[in-house]
Amino acid sequence: MSDPRPRLVDTHVPDRPQGVVLVLHGGAARRQRMPVSPAQLSVLRMVPVAARVARTAPSLAVQRLLNTSRGWDAQATPVDDVRWALAQAAERFGADLPVCLIGHSLGGRAALLAGSQPAVRSVVALAPWLYPADGGTDLTGRDVLIVHGDRDRIARPDIAEEVARRLARTARVGHVTVVGGKHAMLRHVAHFDGLAADFAAATLLGTGGDGLVGRALAGEQWLSTEPAAS
Repeated sequence: MSDPRPRLVDTHVPDRPQGVVLVLHGGAARRQRMPVSPAQLSVLRMVPVAARVARTAPSLAVQRLLNTSRGWDAQATPVDDVRWALAQAAERFGADLPVCLIGHSLGGRAALLAGSQPAVRSVVALAPWLYPADGGTDLTGRDVLIVHGDRDRIARPDIAEEVARRLARTARVGHVTVVGGKHAMLRHVAHFDGLAADFAAATLLGTGGDGLVGRALAGEQWLSTEPAAS
């Protein structure tokens, strides 16, 4: 059996894209190194996210990255796969196009850790599975949005908040709490997918953004899908 390789799957590619969005899946590690299957749930979960971005911003090229292996393999981490995907995007679409990374769970961690790559303008981490030390990443000049459900029992919301505070030392960071949201993002899907798509469009196309995205880009860091009491 040949060694597994990362793969890129086109969701939408316009003739002259104005930017590139790379959508990164999560997925738990296995005892043995296992290749990523296009049919695994963590991969399928990102299909509607990518589709939502394509509908929101048809002028952006949208691709899904399938990692080399499941989970976080020290031999070839998802960050290595993201760097590979960025190189592929630069070769295909041009090195001058800005990139937004959107990742879920461990894909959210990979997006944040790869966010310092020169082409990356913005990062969206959906229910990211993080270590506190991940907040030490230097994302100077980037826009970052972390979207986390308050009922997530897989990836700890408190660690995501700590990472957001530390990242805010170098980047413009918005943190949205999805009230009632869980790790799979199946409930309140419009919040998770919609915020990711709107943020990618706003940061790559300069549209400014509306609602929670607009508030985050205006400098408001702590946001919630539940309206504030009047």
